[in-house]
Amino acid sequence: MKALVLDKPGTPESLYTSDVEQPKPGPGEVRVKVYAVGLNPVDYKLAASGYPGWDYPMILGLDVAGVIDSVGKGVDEWQAGDPVYYHGDLSKPGGYSQYAIASTRTLAWLPDGLSYTDAAALPCAGFAAYQALHRKLHVQKDRTILILGGAGGVGGFAIQLAKIAGLKIITTCSKHNVNFVKNLGATEIIDYQTENVKQAVDEITQGRGVDYILDTVSSASATEALDMLAFNGAIACVAGMADISKVAPYEKALSVHEVAVGGAYASNDNQALDDLAKIGMEFGNLAAKGLVKPMVEEVVNLEDIPDALVRLSMRHVRGKIVAKVPQPQEKS
Repeated sequence: MKALVLDKPGTPESLYTSDVEQPKPGPGEVRVKVYAVGLNPVDYKLAASGYPGWDYPMILGLDVAGVIDSVGKGVDEWQAGDPVYYHGDLSKPGGYSQYAIASTRTLAWLPDGLSYTDAAALPCAGFAAYQALHRKLHVQKDRTILILGGAGGVGGFAIQLAKIAGLKIITTCSKHNVNFVKNLGATEIIDYQTENVKQAVDEITQGRGVDYILDTVSSASATEALDMLAFNGAIACVAGMADISKVAPYEKALSVHEVAVGGAYASNDNQALDDLAKIGMEFGNLAAKGLVKPMVEEVVNLEDIPDALVRLSMRHVRGKIVAKVPQPQEKS
């Protein structure tokens, strides 16, 4: 089968297409014929660092949508021909290939009305946003959320989920992306390049601060954001934890949450793995009903993924990039 492979840790440009052996599903696994795969920042980060236990050449790609081609021993709840999508295990070969292996515990059914391309845009960023709002922050209607980095994948999905939940939404983005985040549902938009975010939040909330923060930028950004929380506020951190020592004890009674969707695989916690499938079903249905936009801004071919990852690493890509994966009888 054709796959995009990595011989050793390096830049995205070091990925190249190659013919590799088609994998076989083990017990509790299925083999998926990959039709589309989503691109995420974790891909270029993993390409640079590698991961303990990897066998090279390695295949990246965590967000997969396709059709089950074969099932492993003991699998009776899924069968060949079932359309699925999922967030994969970064410790194992992924979806930058024509076939990929997936655990049945984390599979979500591809709902009617959702294309493979749109489904592949959802897992990493969409599940992180869903986990942050509904598993960590437990958001409540009519409260205020600040989403730092609203034009990115996680931020864009979070804006949409916050709108569904009935929150007042403040977000940050560049001037170029104001209309984009507004169309997703943001009610207050701060241009982080020209405005003081803390001052703007104080003005919007009349000095109270916000009930929830989702930071998608960095540990430093999350730490700075602690000052913008109201008393009893909570922050969910996607790109690095906030340093809570910067806040005096008992000053705000705040809570800090780490979001790590793929960490479920390393946890060996079946409940956590099963929850990936549950989130997939719930989130996929929202997208199929048109309540969540997959935000696919660009569709590329398998061999174009390295260049797309380079652009993604520059951190100015809006929405999501998805690659279509041609099957042997199909043309790219």
